Amino acid sequence: MNHYSLLSKGMVATMLAQFFSAFADNAIFFAILAYIKNLHYPEWSQSALQISFVVPFIILSPFVGQFADSMSKGRAMMIANSIKLIGAGCICLDITPFVGYFLVGIGAATYSPAKYGILGELTTGDNLVKANGLIESSTIAAILLGSLAGGHIADMSIIASLLTCVLMYGLAVLANIFIPKLPAARKNIEWKFISILKDFVKTITVVFTNKQTLYTLCCTSLFWGAGITLRFLLIAWVPIVLGIEDNATPTNLNAVVAIGIVIGAGLASMCISMKNTLRCIPAGIVMGLTVIAFTLQSNITSSYILLILIGALGGFFIVPLNALIQKMGKELIGAGSVVSIQNLSQNSAMMIMLGLYTLAVAMKLPVIAIGVGFGSLVAIVILFLWIGLKKHAKH
Repeated sequence: MNHYSLLSKGMVATMLAQFFSAFADNAIFFAILAYIKNLHYPEWSQSALQISFVVPFIILSPFVGQFADSMSKGRAMMIANSIKLIGAGCICLDITPFVGYFLVGIGAATYSPAKYGILGELTTGDNLVKANGLIESSTIAAILLGSLAGGHIADMSIIASLLTCVLMYGLAVLANIFIPKLPAARKNIEWKFISILKDFVKTITVVFTNKQTLYTLCCTSLFWGAGITLRFLLIAWVPIVLGIEDNATPTNLNAVVAIGIVIGAGLASMCISMKNTLRCIPAGIVMGLTVIAFTLQSNITSSYILLILIGALGGFFIVPLNALIQKMGKELIGAGSVVSIQNLSQNSAMMIMLGLYTLAVAMKLPVIAIGVGFGSLVAIVILFLWIGLKKHAKH
């Protein structure tokens, strides 16, 4: 079987490593939440925990691309998964969950550029598109199964759910060993931190002075910030509105959103082309309004229906905008650099929105008021960004 075949040893190993790693990334979130709930941490500590995971993405964003290019991508992925494994191990050993989750965040930030960069080295031509599809499919399957496993296993045994994550990260490291040793993308990289930072700032300036790219980036960043906040809103909303205290129900509801995103992404790829990308933006405004409708009802069946709808609107909104950013970014600064700027922007938005949510919870605001405020904020900001994009798209 040739080196560039779609199901070569390297491709299968990469897919398995990605599946195990993404499964554990999603399971560990719900496992740690159950762990801190069991130890009676204050409610605001839940979103503070997520902030400890996001911080490494922001701090390391100028350097992770260069790290991935400085060695064989398989080796970079193995190092990243090993850091995640150490982080998960720390939590099992009763070291504070914040430190453990921070380490998992360092591993995840390091892993991202290596994962995307390796596909172009393992496959070529039409197979590259198919390889991206395979990786995305295995990632979505891992997110759904990992999220469900994290909450459901935690209801039976918290330590078993944490150990499952350790096992999955271990399997990811094992799968990485079977990825062929590919040559480094850039040999003899000089780690001059000041010049790397200067380059990164220059890249940010180029992107942010182009209004169309800036507004599009703001839209996608708001989507990810909203997604992560919705996750915590669900966790707080379920026991108060539905009166259900387990770990499995918020997990199931979160998984349903992911199913919706897949549906929306499929619809977007059929209905929207690069010529009419901005048609997807009203879906983002409706998504914000649907969050308000969701918060104000209290029926489990309509909860599932509305969350699938929120996910579908989100998927329809995000996919064309991602393609637009990649196209504009490639023309402005190159594809690799735009991914690092996107990571910085999206994780900064997550941090800001999680910070606002943590503050609202710490101030003991009612969960329904937080939900209505959050949905309104998303709808209003997207409306203003849409107006801005329409104005600048004409030039």
